[in-house]
This record gives sequence, C-alpha cells and structure tokens, in this order.
Amino acid sequence: MMDILNNAVLAGFIAASVRMAIPILLAAIGGMFSEKSGVLNIGLEGMMLLGCFVGFAAAYASGSLIVGVLAAILAGALLGLVLGVFAVTIGSNQVVVGIAINLLMVGVTGFFFRLFFGSGTSSPRIDNFQPIDFGPLAEIPILGPLLFQHDPLTYAALLIVVLAWIVMHRSTVGLAISAAGEHPEAAETLGLNVPRIRYLCLLAGGALAGLGGAFLSLSATGLFIDNMTSGRGYIALAMLILGRRYPFGILAAALLFGAADALQLRTQLLPWNIPLQFLLMLPYVLTIVVLAIAAGRTGAPAALGAPFRRHKSDGV
Repeated sequence: MMDILNNAVLAGFIAASVRMAIPILLAAIGGMFSEKSGVLNIGLEGMMLLGCFVGFAAAYASGSLIVGVLAAILAGALLGLVLGVFAVTIGSNQVVVGIAINLLMVGVTGFFFRLFFGSGTSSPRIDNFQPIDFGPLAEIPILGPLLFQHDPLTYAALLIVVLAWIVMHRSTVGLAISAAGEHPEAAETLGLNVPRIRYLCLLAGGALAGLGGAFLSLSATGLFIDNMTSGRGYIALAMLILGRRYPFGILAAALLFGAADALQLRTQLLPWNIPLQFLLMLPYVLTIVVLAIAAGRTGAPAALGAPFRRHKSDGV
C-alpha cells in the first residue's frame, strides 16, 4: 500500500512539474527568437498577461477553446509588433519599452476584465483543456505522468521546442536570425533585411508568449484573475538565460523551475512549521541561485539590445 501511495505522489509531482513549466517554456522560446535577432524582449510578462486575458475572454464569448488560443496568439503577436515599432523602427531603449508594456498590460487587462465581466470578486469559469486519454500508457510508472497525462497545449509546447531547434540550428532561417543578432551590419551587406527579420522574430516571440499566457487561463485553471501571470514572464527571461538561448536548454531550465514550483505547492500540504511565504519563495530563490552560478556563460548575441540603423542601400 505504501509503495502505491509513493508512486501516486511521485506521478502527481512529475505531472505537476511539467504543467508548471509549460507557460514559462513557451514564453522563453518566444524570447529566444527575439533575442537571437538582437532585440531584448523584457515585455514577455505583458504579452503573457494579455494572451491570458484575451484567450479567456474569446473562449468565454465564443464557447470554443480553439478560438481562445488563436485570439491569445494574435494578441501576443500584436504586442510584439508594438515592441518592434519602438525598438526596431524608432530605436527606443528596449528595456524601458518592455517594462512599459508590462505595466500597461496590468492595467489594460484589469480594466477590460471588469468592463466585460463586472467588478465582482469571483471570475466566471470555462471548461478548460483536459488531458488526452492515452489509456494504459498513462499508467506506466514515471513515463506515464511524464509523457501521457497532459492536455493538447502541453504537447503543442513540446512540439514547438523541437520546431524551434530545427529552425534555429538546421535551417537558413536560423542562420539569418543569428546573423541579425550577432553582426547586423555584416548581415545587411549580405543582402539580409535586418529590420524585417527582427520584426518577424518579435511577432513570433509575442505569439508564443501569448500562447503561454493562454495556457494559464485555458488549460491550467479555466478562469482569469488580475495579474495572473505573477511574474512568469520575468522568470521566462531567466530561464532563457539559464538555457543559454538553446531550445532544449530552455526546456531543461523550465522543467527545473516547474519542479521547484510543484515542490513548494506540495510542501504546503505537509505538517511542517514552515511559513507559507518561504515556500512561495522557493522557485524564485532557486532561479536566482542557478543564475548566479551560470553568470558569465549566457551566450548573448553580440548586438543584443543595440538599435540598428540601416544604410541607404536596401536589403532583400
């Protein structure tokens, strides 16, 4: 009996770790595209929050989770476009613009949530994504909860990691993106349109961050609350650095944070006299410690955060 209980606890912990990692993973992969092209995307938090709200509102209004997912992706991409206007076209300070987007989205989502759903204390609920039924495969020890007990958005996120690796490391598109982030002037002389590349990467990054936000409202909970992302966009930036802007490295870093988050949730249920605040701090403290250890080995593109001004000759 004790063995069965221990297996059930372990299975629940593994499944929860994956679920906690997915929104951060999606946002971090989106941030990878932005940063590889040379744009520092501090606005991931705001993009996630907008995707979280728009996805929920669209799903609630339409009765379709798919519509909610598509709306969240579009909302995140729109914020990526806004960041592109300021960071790429105007050449504004990318850190300032990103923080402004984050602060603005806290107010925008809170305002429109109350406008659409009223100012009551409780949020309406929707039927969220449910795990896909894999039958006996879900009962396999360790592998079952790790691979076969998740909803469609989780599998989409894992597929996106593989696709991101193919794009960045096995295609000419990835070479063009890396060139834009490492040596934009040299890339321009080779005929690459650096601003266009950066815009496309910001659109992709915003779309993925929006999808990460949608996971919280459409998959994890089925509701929306104020500031629901709770700093996950900033954590995604940390996971991006910890994973050295490499898709599978980011996946490993996100799973590490997810495991820490799942651990603190389960520790709260134990009869230990540990203040709740210390348990809530655990994932973030772990992130800081690991980042401090990994400092200096981030692999940042040479032109990251630097505005680029095109020469008079047009690239292709």
